[in-house]
Amino acid sequence: MVRMSADERRESVIRAATSEFARGGYHGTSTEAIAKRVGVSQPYLFRLFPGKKAIFLAASERCMDDTVRTFAEAAEGLEGEEALHAMANAYTRVIAEQPERLMMQMQTYVAVAAAEAEGDHGFGEAVRAGWMRLWDTVHLPLGADEAETTVFMAYGMLINCLVAMGFPPGHRVWEGMYPSARLKGRLEK
Repeated sequence: MVRMSADERRESVIRAATSEFARGGYHGTSTEAIAKRVGVSQPYLFRLFPGKKAIFLAASERCMDDTVRTFAEAAEGLEGEEALHAMANAYTRVIAEQPERLMMQMQTYVAVAAAEAEGDHGFGEAVRAGWMRLWDTVHLPLGADEAETTVFMAYGMLINCLVAMGFPPGHRVWEGMYPSARLKGRLEK
């Protein structure tokens, strides 16, 4: 059996944590479940990360980084409407193919609200910084237009909510979306 490096093990923890937190959220997921999924002990898990919050933040940041990369790659060399539709198509494809990414995003927003309510503002600051990277990534291809960027991001959040609530493709709630934001068949199993 080939032994993993600490960096490889850390990556496997982030992947496992994303799966576990996507399903159970921050408060509903134990570090024991994450360690078990990875095949390590909890003490080893805490050698890689200082605590549960750090694991959750690493998974959240990875999810945001992956979404930023999805938009950047989709919009590369494009502007305006072409960029908008390319990014929308890429994102709807990702959430159809990797539903854990969507659920991790949703869990992240809930965790920020809970942390802020408890007086912990550092977690929210880190997540908001990731959101601003995402905003900036879509802003320039959309012509650096604040209104266009806001509409694009608003559609994205609406899509997140509709998918998370289980609205199937073809449901009437999708009809108001611009064509590339409609899920028509993309989430059918």
